[in-house]
Amino acid sequence: MMDALIAGGWLMIPLLGCSLLATVIIIERLWTLRAKRIAPYGLGQEVCSLVARGQVNLYWLEGHSPLGGVLAAGLRNARLGHEQVRARLQEAATAVIHDMERFLSPLGTIAAITPLIGLLGTVVGMIEVFAVIVSADGVGRTAELAGGISRALVTTAAGLTVAIPALMFHRYFQRRVEEITVRMEEQASQVVEFLAHYRGEIGFNDQREGERPGAEARPT
Repeated sequence: MMDALIAGGWLMIPLLGCSLLATVIIIERLWTLRAKRIAPYGLGQEVCSLVARGQVNLYWLEGHSPLGGVLAAGLRNARLGHEQVRARLQEAATAVIHDMERFLSPLGTIAAITPLIGLLGTVVGMIEVFAVIVSADGVGRTAELAGGISRALVTTAAGLTVAIPALMFHRYFQRRVEEITVRMEEQASQVVEFLAHYRGEIGFNDQREGERPGAEARPT
């Protein structure tokens, strides 16, 4: 491993940095972008049931999950009308989506630039090779010729080794964000439609202590 780093020359340093950064981003996004953490199934139906019983604890809902925070933002404006609920849900959902897309841009940038860094190493290596060849005793300087060719090959291979998994995970995370967004929209629409047809009094429990959603409601 060290021999490959040395053979690749100084251009292996930014490639190694990109590799470490991409690894950290991938691990962090794998942990963060879990659908059951962001938009657990059944939460929309549970919220509708709690609204019908007048037992919605907004602080519990906000701390439940990012989707819970989105639904809580809409419920806080439930008495202002259907359109206000949709607007607040959209604003809150936009913030959640922005958070889900965090670090995806740097990961995509790594996937794009590492092959170029590898290509730069190839060019630098070939320049060294041709410089040796055109020199007076170029034929006899096999060590320098081998070093230039080695740098050209190693940096190209290293750049592709970093870029390929970075690109794969970038596309994977984009798809996961889209799937979670669709799940959030489905459950948010379920709550919106329920509120549009609900004719009862909407009571909220705003107590911070005892976050059980079934606690006694206290209208606001």
